[in-house]
Amino acid sequence: MKKILANAYLYLLLVILYAPIAIIVIFSFTNSKTIGDWKGFSLDLYASLLTGGAQHASAISTALLNTIIIALVAASLSTILGSVAAVGIFNIKNRKVRQAIQFTNNIPMINPDIITGISLFLLFVSLGISGGFVTVILAHIAFCTPYVVLSVMPRLNRMNPNIYEAALDLGATPFQAFRKVIIPEIKPGMISGFILAFTLSIDDFAVTLFTKGSNGLETLSTYIYADARKGGLTPELRCLASIIFLTVLILLIVINRRSRKNETKTTY
Repeated sequence: MKKILANAYLYLLLVILYAPIAIIVIFSFTNSKTIGDWKGFSLDLYASLLTGGAQHASAISTALLNTIIIALVAASLSTILGSVAAVGIFNIKNRKVRQAIQFTNNIPMINPDIITGISLFLLFVSLGISGGFVTVILAHIAFCTPYVVLSVMPRLNRMNPNIYEAALDLGATPFQAFRKVIIPEIKPGMISGFILAFTLSIDDFAVTLFTKGSNGLETLSTYIYADARKGGLTPELRCLASIIFLTVLILLIVINRRSRKNETKTTY
């Protein structure tokens, strides 16, 4: 009985979470200005979006380009910073200090996005930094890096710590040992961390809203929010939202499959 109730609760939760997304995806395949007004199957909205025929095509394409650039830059820098930080945490000998740093690293992940956004906004204001591309990228790096650390740490914990010392004993410099020994061991975690950081950056709204400033910078999330406040979404945005959802879904599937493969390799 408990199992049936647990499964029913799980399915109900999935329906509540994904029903709105499913509605957006379904109504992206009809040429209708409003959701709920089905006018037959059509790819006109997708054609309008891809060919630039949308009413706000230029603004949408600019927001999309900004989103991709910010996500790529933030994910790349987060991967580098998070990987180096994970190696540094792993090499701390004092157990209490290491646990304290790991706990500190977990705080941004459990912190609500709006709190993170407000905190970073106040930080940039206090430092006299104007909102824009730089502040958004710095903000995204700040909340993506802990996830990269979390992705890399399990690989370090499974690694034989003696192989690094062995490389040094054989004449390798610390940098050569790090590049030839450590990086190949943590590479799967770095790739998973990059994909996760990229997904989080694309998906972010609250932090971007507080740190983008007032110079006209828009990402997809902030553009959709601004468009919705005007009285309704541009119909082509349903298509764009569907494409983004499918992209993020594929990335998450790739992350999960890589994690399972890594666990299988470690087991055997």
